[in-house]
Amino acid sequence: MKKVFISVPILLLVLLLWYLFIKPQDYQVSFKTKAIPGTIYETVKAWNMGFDSVVPLQFESPTHFEQTIVVNDSVHVYEWNITPIHDSLSQVKVNIKDPEHTLKNKVSVPFSDTDLEKGVRKTLIQFNGFLNDHLKDFKVSIVGEAELFSSFCACVALNTTPENKARGMMANYSLLNSFLVENGVTLNGLPFVEVENWDLKTNMLTYNFCYPILRSEKLPNHPDIAYKRIFSKKTLKAIYNGNYITSDRAWYALLDYAQKNNIAVENKPIEVFYNNPNMGGNELNWKTEVYMPLKESK
Repeated sequence: MKKVFISVPILLLVLLLWYLFIKPQDYQVSFKTKAIPGTIYETVKAWNMGFDSVVPLQFESPTHFEQTIVVNDSVHVYEWNITPIHDSLSQVKVNIKDPEHTLKNKVSVPFSDTDLEKGVRKTLIQFNGFLNDHLKDFKVSIVGEAELFSSFCACVALNTTPENKARGMMANYSLLNSFLVENGVTLNGLPFVEVENWDLKTNMLTYNFCYPILRSEKLPNHPDIAYKRIFSKKTLKAIYNGNYITSDRAWYALLDYAQKNNIAVENKPIEVFYNNPNMGGNELNWKTEVYMPLKESK
């Protein structure tokens, strides 16, 4: 009986020491949202750019990443952990820590509604509004397995962040379209993007912006334009409706579908664009076909 009596205070002391000095967060917020992890991650990235002091996210994976938010004279670290539940529903847990005031926060949180708690709740409510607004701006429909088209094409090689992919396309649209037409090249399809490297950790994208053309013996030379052939291959296909800036939401949807169905894919999407953004209109009517190549069997 004495051993039990002695062990209880020791256990309480250990728990107290763990809570004050080892527990990684000062405060945790948990919520569910109708979005897949990749969409949530990209939305946090976009939302993060709206703060006065912008600190890039520390990326580990679309389900786990760290955000630093400067609040007045404090620096708050948000550790995001996202768990898919089913279809497009995810459980989000955000662990928040104020490294300079962590002991004070841990002592105060159980006994009062602290400024940290109030501020975090307000911040994450704002994020939820931002996310819900974004979810209304696009639609992704998974088609399933499909064969990629084959085409000869003229391409411009680009290297941008995923957020600037559409800007890179628009900056080179006139070059491709006008130069080819003015030099007698026959266009033979819709413009498309062929991703060669999608580096999530560095947030960089290497891709070709291309126009299908009819091959001829006398193609004009240009220092920024290369000619190549796209070969047919097996892929997963999705239809994306929305602004081309955020078409990578379909990339994540295809990766999510592939993972759930044990399909091995290459993270090198191809996008075919049906609408010219310069013509305006309802962005939900803009259509993009998105293909994610299947890994070839060795």
